[in-house]
Amino acid sequence: MKLAEIAFFTDRVAPMTDFYRRLFGVDPVASSESMAIFFVNDTKIFIHYKYAPTSGGLPPENHQAFMVEDVDRVCKQLMEQGLVPEFPPQDFYWGRSAYLRDPDGHQIEIMRMEKSHAG
Repeated sequence: MKLAEIAFFTDRVAPMTDFYRRLFGVDPVASSESMAIFFVNDTKIFIHYKYAPTSGGLPPENHQAFMVEDVDRVCKQLMEQGLVPEFPPQDFYWGRSAYLRDPDGHQIEIMRMEKSHAG
């Protein structure tokens, strides 16, 4: 597994973007009123507006994403070790992902990013 993304969901996109711009010393590679994307080496720092959650949809929560070659195979291995995904593998516009939580409730994404969306 490789750390691919750290996502921050916030109501304060502009101040967060300004903070990380000053911290990293670079402008985001993409930005709008509702999001900003920075890259630190190969890791994406994704700042996203905290949207209202939908029933059964992904919650707008801070999380870490780890890239793997095969999301389904890794999830099967994790389940064999007693780790159950909260959201099993499925296709999203950014690629195939699954989500689980650590013992403190932090959201963890297991993803296979599509080549067209890779940084």
